[in-house]
Amino acid sequence: MKKIVALFLVLTSGYAIAQDDDDLKTYISHTINELQEFVAIPNDALDHADINRNLTWLTKKFNERGFNSSILPTTGESLFFAALPMEDNKPTILFYMHLDGQSVDPTKWDQPNPYHVVLKSKDGDQWKTQPFDSLTNNLNYDWRLFGRSTSDDKGPIVMLLNTIDLLKKNNVSLPFNVKVILDSEEEKSSKPLPQAVKEYRDLFKADFLVINDGPVHVSGKPTVVYGCRGITTLTLTTYGPLKPQHSGHYGNYAPNPGFQLAQLLASMKDANGKVLINGYYDGITLDPTTMEILKNVPDDATTINNNLSIKTPEQVGSFYQESLQYPSLNIRGLSSGWVGEKARTIIPESATAEIDMRLVPESDGTKLKGLVKKHIENQGFYIMDKLPSKEDRMAHDKIITITEGSVTNAFRTDLNNAYGNFLVDVLKESFAEDVVQIRIMGGTVPIGPFISELKIPAFIVPMVNADNNQHSPNENLKIGQIAYGIKAFYGILSTPMD
Repeated sequence: MKKIVALFLVLTSGYAIAQDDDDLKTYISHTINELQEFVAIPNDALDHADINRNLTWLTKKFNERGFNSSILPTTGESLFFAALPMEDNKPTILFYMHLDGQSVDPTKWDQPNPYHVVLKSKDGDQWKTQPFDSLTNNLNYDWRLFGRSTSDDKGPIVMLLNTIDLLKKNNVSLPFNVKVILDSEEEKSSKPLPQAVKEYRDLFKADFLVINDGPVHVSGKPTVVYGCRGITTLTLTTYGPLKPQHSGHYGNYAPNPGFQLAQLLASMKDANGKVLINGYYDGITLDPTTMEILKNVPDDATTINNNLSIKTPEQVGSFYQESLQYPSLNIRGLSSGWVGEKARTIIPESATAEIDMRLVPESDGTKLKGLVKKHIENQGFYIMDKLPSKEDRMAHDKIITITEGSVTNAFRTDLNNAYGNFLVDVLKESFAEDVVQIRIMGGTVPIGPFISELKIPAFIVPMVNADNNQHSPNENLKIGQIAYGIKAFYGILSTPMD
């Protein structure tokens, strides 16, 4: 069996995780078995019945571990909440994860059913399916479990449950009160969450929040993330003739909405990718201390560029981590007329761009959308929020319809926060290596409501492998990350704060 040196070390609290192979296999194997059971319940964020079946499973599993659990109604899907019996003299840690998953297209997966976990080993550049009973004598940490939500985010939930089992086996008295909130709509923006946090504020009350979502740093080192970007969206549509027209008859005469949109989009950024819209980067300063923290993240530009197959990155920042400190302006989709074999010799009637803007704490999503709209107006466009009528078209040279998406705010906790220092110290002690500290990550987790309403610091402590294919076909969880997750949870939940 492939061994991880000192997988279960003596932790700072004085408690030890059993190190013999039998104990290791018991808890990792049970996590694998329970994860198979959990993943087998489809969890499409768009399917109400799926979510309810998952809530039923979670209630049973958390109650078996001694939690008091509740299904909390919201304006959308219900939230799952669980708490161990509370003691007034202990600080409270609130864990956030999510139970819903991205939709699946089974034809894109290398297995018949994405909700039936498949065990695979690497054979050269290919993945080879293995029978699960082969783990009995060979608990190979490099093998992987393939299935929807194995990593995002059912894997960490099951790791937590099995850590609770291990803590009980070792008769560990927890130095924290433990609360868990599991979101049912994380994969569709968690729209009910802000109101739900207000409504259940007293129930969620805690001293700090730990989010177990997303992957560890690509280096595989233990990771603590202090913030994440927010997001908002815009849909931009420009208009040409009322109906598509023959490009021979009306080329050089009828305005082409594709060119109008292309010219507008090109005016928003320079050749190096920096946003040219007035005020877009206002309020953002990076002092030498912050820059040093960003540079300490062990990213490798050559590896990143090679993985992306790009020669030169944009120059919003001088390196990857710096680039994440600024709000982005991204074209996530473009459409006009027909392309490929269906292309037609026409002047299209419209052109559409889907825009997303990743936000940082210094940038307000509503304000940035206003700046973009002002820029568009300055380019000579008449802005509407609905499809223009013929009268509108006859009255204005350049019309654009803008549809705004909701705003999910960014968050960032100070890197000198005492609870953050605690998490870093625990992980450093548990894994005997330096912890990667990331000031803000690129993705978005809907944590803003907890921070604004509960007034508590928040940290992301990811558990899964960086190459897990979350949201994509062939999502997977490395078995070694199950050991990692149990060890990380064990350290956090058994170590008292100074």
